[in-house]
Amino acid sequence: MSEQTPSQTIGPFFHYALPYAGGAQLAAGHRADAIRLHGSVLDGAGAPVADALVEIWQADAAGAASRRRGSLQRDGFAFTGFGRATTDLAGHYGFTTVLPGTGFATLVLFARGLTHHLFTRAYFGGESALPAAVPADRRATLLAEPDGDRSYRFDIRMQGEGETVFLEYP
Repeated sequence: MSEQTPSQTIGPFFHYALPYAGGAQLAAGHRADAIRLHGSVLDGAGAPVADALVEIWQADAAGAASRRRGSLQRDGFAFTGFGRATTDLAGHYGFTTVLPGTGFATLVLFARGLTHHLFTRAYFGGESALPAAVPADRRATLLAEPDGDRSYRFDIRMQGEGETVFLEYP
């Protein structure tokens, strides 16, 4: 039996290869139920990561997975359930979306120095929405915090104090 070839670090090429027009818009901003989900990606020292890419996967407001194909650029009203946003020089990213009926959105982080992407979730319903298996001292790292009218902040800390809980998927 052969062994898998070891992975190598990726990027930084995200700003050139993976973003697409309208990628950070899962829903049109003028929708009555549209929200802004944004935050910063930080390294272990708390410095911004300026060359990261954040993907979001989520259900619609009713909790259903999107079956919609295509992009917002064509019709302006579709909820896509998937998006990509790059971080700016301050490590900031942002999405226009809706509150997911499941209570959470899955985020995938691609960044310099990572041999594999990282999965996490942003929960919108406070601590009561979190799975019981999340240790009490780490629960806050999974909460999307309201920070204005129809706006939620979710920072991703890659390591160190306050490191975001990352999930393993088979």
